[in-house]
Amino acid sequence: MMNALLVDDDYFVVTALQKKIDWKSLSIDIVYTANSVAHAQDILQQHSVQILISDIEMPQGSGLELLAWIREEHYSVQAIFLTNYADFNYAQKAIELQSFEYFLKPIEFDKLSLIIQKAVARANEHQTKEKAIREGYFWKKNEKKITEHFWRKLIMEKTSLSKPAAIVHAVNEQNLSYQTNDIFLPVLINIFPYDRSLGKEDKDLFDFALLNVLFELFQDPSFSIEAILEYKEFNWVAILKWKHSPDSHIIEGICSSFIPKANKFLKCDACCNIAISSRLEETHPVIKHLIHMNEEIIKSRNQTIFLEHYRQNEAAYTPPDLALLDELLNKDNPITFLEKTTQYLQNLVKNQVLNVSVLSLFRLDMVQIVYSFLKGKEIQAHKLYFGRTNDQLFVQSLNSIEDMEKYLKYLVITAMEYRDFVTQPKSVVEEIKQYIHTHLGNDLTRISLAEIVYLNPDYLARLFKKETGISLGTYILQVRIKVAKQLLETTNLSVNTISFKIGHANYSHFSKIFKQEIGCTPNEYRKNQQDSKPVPRF
Repeated sequence: MMNALLVDDDYFVVTALQKKIDWKSLSIDIVYTANSVAHAQDILQQHSVQILISDIEMPQGSGLELLAWIREEHYSVQAIFLTNYADFNYAQKAIELQSFEYFLKPIEFDKLSLIIQKAVARANEHQTKEKAIREGYFWKKNEKKITEHFWRKLIMEKTSLSKPAAIVHAVNEQNLSYQTNDIFLPVLINIFPYDRSLGKEDKDLFDFALLNVLFELFQDPSFSIEAILEYKEFNWVAILKWKHSPDSHIIEGICSSFIPKANKFLKCDACCNIAISSRLEETHPVIKHLIHMNEEIIKSRNQTIFLEHYRQNEAAYTPPDLALLDELLNKDNPITFLEKTTQYLQNLVKNQVLNVSVLSLFRLDMVQIVYSFLKGKEIQAHKLYFGRTNDQLFVQSLNSIEDMEKYLKYLVITAMEYRDFVTQPKSVVEEIKQYIHTHLGNDLTRISLAEIVYLNPDYLARLFKKETGISLGTYILQVRIKVAKQLLETTNLSVNTISFKIGHANYSHFSKIFKQEIGCTPNEYRKNQQDSKPVPRF
């Protein structure tokens, strides 16, 4: 029996929670409601409640006070707080009171449903634990953890469990109920979260949802699930134990049903890699071979691959028509460029000559073509593509065909957009001017300013003089002198301080430059300005 209690002084919030959450699918039998702390306490004293969803700020007592009372009374309740305020003190107090989750309004019902589902799972674990203690079978609590630890070690370790005898010893030592003739099947699952999906924003919650889907789908009388473990980010291994003769078609069917569900409900693409069924002592090399295949093979998303069909491909790299691709960029035809590269990749897949080595060489050629194109426009490509977005897309580009296409699109579109920007000299010059005005105290040089707009320093200098009629160095000097004059006229700052503010660390050098430009020293200029001001009359 699993019951929930909703506590909020806002009737509409309570009603929305009642109607928009599918409580039945969350295994919640009864949903009680209360509009105050006192009302909630009455319900908790009269009924069994496992899940509490409560507002924090209420006129007649806070949700935190309610949870403190619950803890004092030793009620076993998983508490989820809803609040309009991202207040650290609230969050800290909620943590101290062992609340399950702290959730900011407005309510995202899909996400809240997942949080409630996790709370229900926690409540069930707590009930099972209490039952095990009461019945004297507390050792069962660790059985799942011991099994998971065994398989994680088998997946991650390179030496200690590599020999059959070591595996048998580990099974006996940990008292696992495995026999040497038991047959196991590893399945490796790659996950590719969409941008702005839960997998990108809240991985812990996404992993919880993913495991729920996997445990629900990987159910069949012919096998049991021994463990589902993430061996590296978004790469999971499911270990299945056959109860009857192995049948890979059953697993293929389950994978075929998992992939569209992952697309729709988890907002991600997926690939399933099915290994070869083997006896316990042979599982280590099978898993290692499976992981090696996963690292080497270039995946087309949403497909199922069999390890037994995998052959390491030593195909030589034959590049696409690089001259044509270069011509397409220079003739301002990025769409056809991307179409040609996609056709090339699809042909590699079709002819089964695509592996990590081939794709790496292809990526190198594409980067060189784009960088060469930008160099011809006096753009410093290594500066333009510097940053987290480029690095992330670059690394991911070898994961799948789709990831490579995404990287190429970013590479080409960024190049064309910046090419368009630099073909408008006024825009470039205005950006440089703006930067100079807001960073006068910096060491402003052609090289440092060129980095701001990703251009060759000599080209920027020529462009600036062509547009303004004066050199870059002269413009910087004029702005600095102008600002220095304003500060001398309107503030009591020392000349040394003013010198530092406008980017001259050497006071004597600043005075010398100022005198060359204005005809007098900074101190003389300030005195002359003060003497020329009219004397106020009273």
